[in-house]
Amino acid sequence: MTKARPNGVKDTGVNGTARYRQLVDHYESCFLEHGPTALGVDWPDEGDLAVRFDVMTDLIRPTGKSIKLLDLGCGPGLLLDHLAVNPLTVPIDYLGIDLSGKMISAARQRHADRSFEVRDLLTDPLAEQSVDYVIMNGLLTEKRELSQGEMVTFAREIIAAAYRAARIGIAFNVMSTQVDWMRDDLFHWACDDVLEFVTGDLSRHAVIRADYGLYEYTTYLYRTANR
Repeated sequence: MTKARPNGVKDTGVNGTARYRQLVDHYESCFLEHGPTALGVDWPDEGDLAVRFDVMTDLIRPTGKSIKLLDLGCGPGLLLDHLAVNPLTVPIDYLGIDLSGKMISAARQRHADRSFEVRDLLTDPLAEQSVDYVIMNGLLTEKRELSQGEMVTFAREIIAAAYRAARIGIAFNVMSTQVDWMRDDLFHWACDDVLEFVTGDLSRHAVIRADYGLYEYTTYLYRTANR
């Protein structure tokens, strides 16, 4: 039996998960062609990818204590490559999760000392507040052949699942609608719609980052006020 989700968010179920598999297939084809690089996860530029990682990890509030960080949609573990050169100021207990077995296999080979799982958070959720932070870099920037409505449904469900798993906060990026033109294969989601969803269903403690020079924005969502 499908479990009901809180705040009106419904599980995608088996058919929904299969529908979103085309996103996984796309990224696997990029990885097969380009390997563990920015192009291998369909980002065109290594420098811009580094900027995204910096913005994602800025979610973390400085406390000096070790944190448990979930990299959702981790691919081959490129965030760990970035952190090896640009370490955080706090130790991290890292967990990478991806729907792609091929990506996770590569990540385990490249970072044997870290934990990775093939897992679908929509059908196999983590325990509530079992990690401190969740970051989702690029998980919601492409929709490929999915309709806008299908992608919004997926985005709402995976954001809610990530938020339930996080004790402190989450970060995710989507393509902006404040651009000269929009691509049909990318997921452009209006900032007002994102804020209406997250503040209405999840938490009012939200931050929008659109200051880093790319045609996207990143949302931070916290459980408590950032004072």
